[in-house]
Amino acid sequence: MARVKLILAGLFSLLLAPSTVAQEVITTDTHNLEEVAPGVYFAIGNGALYTMSNALIIERRDDIVVVDSHITPAAGQALLDSIRVVSDKPITALINSHFHYDHANGVPAFGSDVEIIGHEYTRAKLADDPMNEQTFLSSLRRFDNTVTRLEQELAEASHNERAELETQLEFWRAHVRAQDKIDPVPPTVSVSDRMTLYKGGREIQIHFFGRAHTGGDIGIYLPEEKILFTGDMLLGGISYMGDGYVSEWADTLQRLKQLDFEMVLPGHGPSFLDRERIDYVQSYYTDLTAEVVRLKGIGYSAEEAAARADLRQHADTLGVTQIGANAEAVARMYALLNGTIE
Repeated sequence: MARVKLILAGLFSLLLAPSTVAQEVITTDTHNLEEVAPGVYFAIGNGALYTMSNALIIERRDDIVVVDSHITPAAGQALLDSIRVVSDKPITALINSHFHYDHANGVPAFGSDVEIIGHEYTRAKLADDPMNEQTFLSSLRRFDNTVTRLEQELAEASHNERAELETQLEFWRAHVRAQDKIDPVPPTVSVSDRMTLYKGGREIQIHFFGRAHTGGDIGIYLPEEKILFTGDMLLGGISYMGDGYVSEWADTLQRLKQLDFEMVLPGHGPSFLDRERIDYVQSYYTDLTAEVVRLKGIGYSAEEAAARADLRQHADTLGVTQIGANAEAVARMYALLNGTIE
């Protein structure tokens, strides 16, 4: 497989992440591997197959540690193949940033000899019928609906439109087929608060800062390189909140900010350097909590509160220009406030 190196300097990348610095990128058949430090690669799918989430490759003296495995075993295998472009060292450990399907369902591709590390909450979720988690089930419906929509569009398409639609349809059909191979694997080692891996000349810290995107998000921190992989606990903007703890999120990120890091590698989207982005999302989660509590106090239902929540003060920082909030997030916030879930 050819190893091609290039520099990230495109205008589109700069618009998405104005504080991202140019990094050497190694391209493979399925991934762009951004070398963020010597032997440390931020793995982003290039669109050849559906990976959905980012991953991290950490090379040590004699082995490799991987963080997250993408959305299906096929995507996990593609990640393994891409790793072989940069190193032939054995992969000995795989860390789950959290339990969500798009980060953890590629684990079976790594085999039974790899140690899997995750928060104890993540282990509980992946050991207890994860195929019936509402977030996973909603994704299956979404992908099936995408295939159905493209089939309908193809049936009605003109000759000139067919080639592009056929390419899109086969891409999503391949992903739906790949879902049949999903067999969730829970961590074999669980973390409650903090763990440090010292092997192989590189220190890897695993931190639980508190509940946020899920009940078991962990950050993977390389203190010497000052790099922090955050999964979906911290993105460049607002994270999915349907399984989250929005009222606790800002405090969790405040604890995260105590680490001495310079680069954030999120679970989705490009890397970034601008720590002010953390302030922006903290402020949003705090304001959303206050707004939902206010609307609930007036007597609005969760659905009504989601439609009425006004967070437009975050227009300049997070692009919130219309009234309304994510309905799944608000419904979950109501359930937490009512004590019907923990």
